[in-house]
Amino acid sequence: MLVGDLRSSMTFVVPFDGSALGEAALVRAVEYGAVLEEEVVVVSVVSERERYARQKGWVGEDEAFDVDTVVESLRERTDALAPEATFECERIREFPPAGGIADHIERMAQEHDPSVLFLGSDNLGRVVTPLASVAANIAPEEGCDLHIVRRPGPPTVEGIAPHSEFYDED
Repeated sequence: MLVGDLRSSMTFVVPFDGSALGEAALVRAVEYGAVLEEEVVVVSVVSERERYARQKGWVGEDEAFDVDTVVESLRERTDALAPEATFECERIREFPPAGGIADHIERMAQEHDPSVLFLGSDNLGRVVTPLASVAANIAPEEGCDLHIVRRPGPPTVEGIAPHSEFYDED
C-alpha cells in the first residue's frame, strides 16, 4: 500500500463537550487536519437530564434547561472553532456514568474509522485516573492513534507562532 493510499482514508475525530480542553483538542485536530488535508469530525453526546447539563456547565444556575439549546450551543462553538468540521450529536435520555457517555462516543467515533482520536483531558494517561473521566474510558486500545491534549495552549516550539487565533482569546 502506498503512503498516498493511507492518507486518503484518514479522518480525525474529536469528542467535544465544550470544555476548554475539548476546544483545544478541536483546534489541534483542525490544525493537523489543515496541514495533512484530512477531514475533522466532531462527536458530542448530550444527556437530556438537566442535572448532567448543569454539571457540564452547559446551563447556568439561573438558566432554564433546554436540550435543543445545549446541542445548538455545542454546534455553534464547533462552527466557530472549526467551520469545515462535521458536527454530530447524539442525545441520550439517561444520566450516564462516564463509562456510559464513553460508550456512545466510542461508537460514534468508530463509525468514521478514525486514524487519530483527539482527546482533551488533563488526567488521561496518568497512573491514577478518576472514575469520572470520560476520556479514560474512550481511549482506544487499538485501531487508531490517540492525541491527548492536556493544556489549552499549544506546545511551545521556539521560532514558531501558534497557527490559530483561538490561542489569543485569553
